[in-house]
Amino acid sequence: MNGELAPSILSFPLIELGQAVPIMVENGADWIHFDVMDGQFVPPITFGDQLVRDLRRVTPAKFEVHLMTLTPERQFDAFISAGCNRVIFHAEATVHAHRLVQQIKEAGAEAGVAINPATPVAVLEPILADIDLALVMTVNPGWGGQKLIASTLDKVRQIRALRPEMSIEVDGGIDAFTVAAAKEAGANVFVVGSHLAKADDLGWAVRNIKDLLV
Repeated sequence: MNGELAPSILSFPLIELGQAVPIMVENGADWIHFDVMDGQFVPPITFGDQLVRDLRRVTPAKFEVHLMTLTPERQFDAFISAGCNRVIFHAEATVHAHRLVQQIKEAGAEAGVAINPATPVAVLEPILADIDLALVMTVNPGWGGQKLIASTLDKVRQIRALRPEMSIEVDGGIDAFTVAAAKEAGANVFVVGSHLAKADDLGWAVRNIKDLLV
């Protein structure tokens, strides 16, 4: 299957997003990825649903929010109302993953569940039939610009074997040099952040990654 590109806005200056997001969408980005951090599940604090609401005014693109937060269910309605088409929460943040998946779907959005590098695929197995996407963190969550942890790609292979048709997303250290290995492992949705934010020509950088996903 051809891959989908989901640029993360985490590494971009907030003041530039009104221009950067439309450029990425016009050059082939399939999703815009919002990394929401609460300072508890991970150390940094990023932004809330108002940023999603503001950027929804400049593009009709599909939005996904990645909630790196404790009690993620408290934020579902706000981000879906702001314009998110998909909500991703962490398996490590709840003991009620199935219920939270149901809550997202009942609100009209796709449901994704993420796992950290140290979390086994077995945690996802009871809900794989219920979710729209599994996100494998290929770095430890919290900061952009980290190096991909190669061993995490084995988890992509495991999930692909269990659910051949499922969307599997990788997030962390994905760039023009690592995307091929992630694709070979079975990923089909690719979060790319700092690689794009550092590009001299953002449009070209997006198109280059998209070409590598065919």
